[in-house]
Amino acid sequence: MRLSLNTVTVKERWGLADCIEGCARHGIPGISPWRDVLHAMGVEAAARRIRDAGLTVTGLCRGGMFPAADAAGRAAAIEDNRRAIAEAHALGARCLVMVCGGLPPGSKDLPGARAMVRDGLHAIMEEARAAGVTIALEPLHPMTCADRSVLSTLGQALDLCDGLGAGAGVALDVYHVWWDPDLARQVARAGSRIAAFHVCDWKVPTTDTVLDRGIPGEGVIDIPAIRAMVEGAGYAGGFAEVEILSRHWWQQDPEAVLPLLKQRHETAV
Repeated sequence: MRLSLNTVTVKERWGLADCIEGCARHGIPGISPWRDVLHAMGVEAAARRIRDAGLTVTGLCRGGMFPAADAAGRAAAIEDNRRAIAEAHALGARCLVMVCGGLPPGSKDLPGARAMVRDGLHAIMEEARAAGVTIALEPLHPMTCADRSVLSTLGQALDLCDGLGAGAGVALDVYHVWWDPDLARQVARAGSRIAAFHVCDWKVPTTDTVLDRGIPGEGVIDIPAIRAMVEGAGYAGGFAEVEILSRHWWQQDPEAVLPLLKQRHETAV
């Protein structure tokens, strides 16, 4: 697999223009922007700069966040996802990654929140198919169920994909699925529906369950074993996208971080 840089990995030090130039300078062939840095640069300008640099857009982060306390909030989320689809199309992104959203404020209705996710996804699928944008559902670790994603397992994600039909796939992030005892069976079930493969590591001890991810090789995840599952299932994306949310790594000089990512990509992925 080739290496792709998710821009959140260096978010505190570099904007999108820096990331594009840094990837080109360090020989990293893929990039996956988050929408905040994309909007700061401008979609058209970013698409042009990425094309000029010869980079592959392995994904756009993120759509989703469908659950809301009222109908107006749910409608606003659907409209934002439609904008995200248009942005992914403009970039030529291989997928739009979906972080589907947690419980609405004050709610304890988990089945209801999951129904909002399902309904929101169905509302945007026709537009995504028309734009040629793959909707990649990313299951997140159960620790984030309340506030970030009620979609917690690859099996749940694939059940949704079964109902959504063509144009629906999954983004598999090792940080969120490595613990799953059913992982091998569900990866095989996913097959060619794996639209993105994200890598980082789970540190022991972990001081923050969201913002203390490790660089591959820094923790306990057997990334090569999961990569073998993914490749054996038929993943044809050809990229391993490094996505590290870490207060520690955000403070480091990206000019030093990117060569380290390349080295770990060779030895730990």
